[in-house]
Amino acid sequence: MEAKVFCVECGILITELLCRGMNTEKWLADTRASYDTVAVSYADQLREVLAGKPYLRAALALFADLVHATGGGPVADVGCGPGHVTAHLHELGVDALGIDLSSAMIDIARRDHPGLRFEVGSMTDLHLADASLAGLLAFWSLIHVPDHAVPTVFSHFFRVLRPGGPLLLGFHVGDESKLKTQGYGGHPMNVYVHRRRPDQVTTWLRDAGFTVEAHMLLDLDQSIPGAVLFAHRQP
Repeated sequence: MEAKVFCVECGILITELLCRGMNTEKWLADTRASYDTVAVSYADQLREVLAGKPYLRAALALFADLVHATGGGPVADVGCGPGHVTAHLHELGVDALGIDLSSAMIDIARRDHPGLRFEVGSMTDLHLADASLAGLLAFWSLIHVPDHAVPTVFSHFFRVLRPGGPLLLGFHVGDESKLKTQGYGGHPMNVYVHRRRPDQVTTWLRDAGFTVEAHMLLDLDQSIPGAVLFAHRQP
């Protein structure tokens, strides 16, 4: 009979850990390649998107107020894409840094917003110091993260935020995961889009050590509703 070897720290079968690692590399690679491919079209389509989204602008304004109320400091827009939200936060007086997995997206963000800071990075392994951020935003950038990887992402969010620092998430609402093979100008993509219920996201956040404060549902009469959720790192 084949011997099974478990990790002594977490009790998970080693082969399962290896599979998770390979799966993580696969979905990250697919996401990076897909958004490198559509970066120009994506940026063109979303450049003025906030102008027609009053509730999103209100959520960002509230987030900026919360950052200022806790003393201010650097804020990371994780999964920033072409940097339009990062730039909006800057206009609200926030010291915003954009981070994205796609180097093509970061190139566009640096081109369009030369006065701001943008870096290539992954939310699964944020290269930021512990408790170095006054706030963190992930606006529709969690939608490609599979369920098994979300706790790891939230543990990084908790680690890099200062105690009391606000967190703002935006995501698609629903119960489905669908493979997206084309988008943003008809370019090929290969990413899963995960829709989630706010109560599931809330559970993950609480497990990671966050206090959840509020959420708001958006576009309820649309085919894919959205949600924004406010939380903060517990002291």
